[in-house]
Amino acid sequence: MLNEGQTASVLVVDDDVDICRNMSDILSDLGYDVEVAHDGNSALERVRQRSFDIALLDLKMPGMDGLTLYGEIKKMRAGMVAILVSAYATGRTLDDAMATGVWQVVPKPVEFRRLMTFVEEALGQPLVLIVDDDRELCDTLWDLLREQGYRVCLAHDVSEATQRLRDTTYQAVLIDVRLPDGDGGQVYQQVKQTNPQARTIVITGHSPDAEPKVIALLAEGTDAVHYKPFDIPKLLATLEQVV
Repeated sequence: MLNEGQTASVLVVDDDVDICRNMSDILSDLGYDVEVAHDGNSALERVRQRSFDIALLDLKMPGMDGLTLYGEIKKMRAGMVAILVSAYATGRTLDDAMATGVWQVVPKPVEFRRLMTFVEEALGQPLVLIVDDDRELCDTLWDLLREQGYRVCLAHDVSEATQRLRDTTYQAVLIDVRLPDGDGGQVYQQVKQTNPQARTIVITGHSPDAEPKVIALLAEGTDAVHYKPFDIPKLLATLEQVV
């Protein structure tokens, strides 16, 4: 979900130069910040340099197909939403795309109004940052929250979380108490400095009696605490409430 006045950014990746030019021209005319790439490696270089809200990815490209490319993008920028644009939008392609985490698949030739409906839906999704050093848990939460219509970014330590918070505006931040290079309190202070409008949920495997930091964070103003292993319906209800 973009704040008022923010310009949405889109990365268009297609080996067809004319398609890239046409899509870039139309999106730019509509007010989007657009960059293009004609192969997977060039796209990854752009993603290393900056984050985009949306990636429009061709499926069949030389060297690296769109699904493989999105798998690499997710490792760097998990919050980017992928829309696959393909002349091969078969049942198998749809299944593979959804399993990878692609938001939607649009067949070629592109019906632009339909494509823009998907882009606008994706941009309307609340943006959530999960800060936890358990990568398997992060991946599980990413899948769960994407299914519920959230855009999800990931950070695995205080340093990475600090960078994410400086780069992007979030509606909610889920913060683990214990992190490899510090603790959740440091992340909470960064949220207050850089994303003061964001709601915060502490996630921890330790009970409040055994974890004074949880009590301190609640006293400082964090919105809720959920204990691992999670009661998923309660976690989702809290997130829906605060967002």
